[in-house]
Amino acid sequence: MTTRPRIALIIGSTRAARFADRPAQWMLKQATARGDMDVELVDLRDFQLPFFDEIASNAFVPSHSPEAVRWQETIGRFDGYIFVVAEYNRSITGALKNALDQAYKEWNRKPFTAIGYGGTGAARALEHLRSIAIELQMVSTRAAVHIGGSDFFKVFPAVGNQPLETIEAGLLPSAKTALDELVWWARATMAARTQEA
Repeated sequence: MTTRPRIALIIGSTRAARFADRPAQWMLKQATARGDMDVELVDLRDFQLPFFDEIASNAFVPSHSPEAVRWQETIGRFDGYIFVVAEYNRSITGALKNALDQAYKEWNRKPFTAIGYGGTGAARALEHLRSIAIELQMVSTRAAVHIGGSDFFKVFPAVGNQPLETIEAGLLPSAKTALDELVWWARATMAARTQEA
């Protein structure tokens, strides 16, 4: 299979003062430089998703919310995902959880990786994301990028406010591994989905 996977880089925070844009742009740069995937930035701010209030998941019945349907159509176009994950109280943001809940079949049998940030590098949030993704029939990469500890405070605007490039030497190896795994799983699942069609 020679088709390059289509990957959505999803910004999982919608706060006005979010830090997410900086790691998102850094990860976008790493992914597009490779040439083995087509990456598109998908910002949750661009979707006015209501809190999930459907009769059931769209695995069982079509969604009634036009914005939820627009979200499903958007993410359904992709073969895999990179989530930009902030850790809030040991989990993912409410906005990201709601976005995950607004779709089901569009996520199925597709891989994802993540770049997480926070005091612990969003390690706990990514583990929670992986648990949610199992129910959505997604495939997680083993590797992810974690911006944590003193590195996080060097680049976080309220503390050090340095450019991400000042800490990227420690991030590049995990970014390469995570993206390598994402492309491998994307190709594998694309081929399997084609056989099922």
